[in-house]
Amino acid sequence: MSADGIKVAVTRRLPATVEQRMSALFETTLHESEKPLSREALIERARGADVLAATLGDRLDAAFFDAVGDRLKLVANFGAGVDHIDIAAADAHGVTVTNTPSVLAEDAADMAMALILAVPRRLVEGVNALIEGRFEGWSPTWMLGRRVRGKKLGIIGLGRVGEAIARRARAFGLSIHYHNRQPINPHIEEALEATYWESLDQMLAHVDIVSVNCPHTPATFHLLSRRRLELMPPHAYLVNVSRGEIVDETALADLIESGRLAGAGLDVYERGGPNEKLLSLPNVVLLPHMASATVESRIEMGERVIINIKMFADGHRPPDRVISGLDVDF
Repeated sequence: MSADGIKVAVTRRLPATVEQRMSALFETTLHESEKPLSREALIERARGADVLAATLGDRLDAAFFDAVGDRLKLVANFGAGVDHIDIAAADAHGVTVTNTPSVLAEDAADMAMALILAVPRRLVEGVNALIEGRFEGWSPTWMLGRRVRGKKLGIIGLGRVGEAIARRARAFGLSIHYHNRQPINPHIEEALEATYWESLDQMLAHVDIVSVNCPHTPATFHLLSRRRLELMPPHAYLVNVSRGEIVDETALADLIESGRLAGAGLDVYERGGPNEKLLSLPNVVLLPHMASATVESRIEMGERVIINIKMFADGHRPPDRVISGLDVDF
């Protein structure tokens, strides 16, 4: 297989510069719409391609790989997360899977930090008060939020994104706490002045803000269950720019509504979009999955996709190959 003759099928519209470069390098079928392909169209497109440039909205399960035939050899995912791809099924069919790790770490951390500031300081509530004409002038007791400096930030998953958040949070005077399956490099831990908690339950009970930054896997589905959310102090806030499935969203909404949690900032949701209760709560900031939505990040992601395709087509191991059974590096 060579790059000149390789057929690449793209499943979503990509930045123009990425599409132009991909079309110049490979025989590329683009997708003109922002909307995802139907299941049938996705399978049909994959059947006629050597490489599928997939995105988060494409469900590539075992039945998909059974249906596409033997031509497809590479799924070059546009994104770091691969929980929508059955890696074991891809391996069984001889299909290599790649992703785009580390590219979005800084942008995702910016958005997480924005939510860490916005929710306790009630920024969106303040904007809405102005829009709705409820602002009648400054008052000593109106629209009081919570100070961020001096609070304890608990990071679940101190990988690339988590570390970038920790660096920002320290500049705002937060102390860093984290839970991983094992401690991080001691030099990084020392630089961040971070405290490791082997027990997630214990960390949740002792921090003021929780930031979710681990990948979604079967082991992390509802990692923050109702029981665990109830361990958080009533004054605590939850921020999630990782994957919605990690949090029991219904339980989160119930606890915020009842005053058992102070609020939340969410960019991702368990079922694609937020449930109705979350939409109605004033102390919840909701974003439309835009943590990585910068021009720079999306172009870099596209370049990583192209590099993985080019290396694969030239007979080399793609640099971002995802191995079945191993954690995805964010």
